[in-house]
Amino acid sequence: MKNTNLFDVKDKAVLVTGGSRGLGQVIAQGFSERGARVAVVSRNKPENAGLHFFQADLLRARECAGLVAKVAGKMGGIDVLVHCAGQVHRQASIEFPLEKWDEIFQLHVRAGFDLAQQAAGIMVPQGGGKIIMVSSILGFQGGLMVPAYSAAKHAINGLVKALCNEWAPHHINVNAIAPGYFETELALPLLNDPQRGPAIRARIPAGRAGHPEELVGAAVFLASGASNYVHGHTLVVDGGWLAR
Repeated sequence: MKNTNLFDVKDKAVLVTGGSRGLGQVIAQGFSERGARVAVVSRNKPENAGLHFFQADLLRARECAGLVAKVAGKMGGIDVLVHCAGQVHRQASIEFPLEKWDEIFQLHVRAGFDLAQQAAGIMVPQGGGKIIMVSSILGFQGGLMVPAYSAAKHAINGLVKALCNEWAPHHINVNAIAPGYFETELALPLLNDPQRGPAIRARIPAGRAGHPEELVGAAVFLASGASNYVHGHTLVVDGGWLAR
C-alpha cells in the first residue's frame, strides 16, 4: 500500500539550532505543532514550554562537542537536524573586521558541519535521517556589505552537496533551505529602511517580504518522507527574488 501521508513528521525527534527566535523559532514551533518531538539548541530559552531546551553557544567550538549525542540521549534518538543558528554583520568590506568573519564562519559553517557530522554518526547505524541547513539567497548572490555572511552561505550550499555524495547511500538526506527576505529580526532593519525597504519589495515578484511561518512547509517537506529522493539540494523560498 502506498504511503498516503508523505508529509508526516509525527513523533520524529527533531533538533533545531537557533530555535529561540526568528525563523528557527517558527520552524521549531511548526514541527511541534505537527507532533514532532522538538529540541531547541540556543543561548536563550525559547518561550514555548513544550520544546526541550539545550543551552549552548555555538560560537564556542567546545560547546558543540558531543551536543547531538546529548540531545539524542534525552530524546531517544535523532531523526532530523535543522541548523538554523546564524548572525549577520553589515560593514564595508574594506574595513570588515576579521573577528566578525571568524564568528560568522564558526556559527554558520564550522558548527553546521560539526553538528551534521555528529548527527550522521547516529543516523548511519539507525538506518537514515534528515539534515537540513539554513542557507540564504545570499548563498547565490554577493549582497552589499555582508561579505562574511554571503561567503558562509555559499559554503553551506556547497557543503550540502559534498555531504550528500557521501551520506545519501546511508539514507541520510542532506539539503538546505535558502530563505529570501522574511520579516525577522535580521531583515527588519533593511525592510524598514526608507530607501532600501521599498527597493527590496519592488524587486520581489510576490510584492512583499515573507511571513516566517511560510518557511515551515519547506522544512517539513525536507524532514518528511516526501523528500526521500531529494539529496544535495538548496530549496529557495524567496517570493521569486532570484527569478528577477
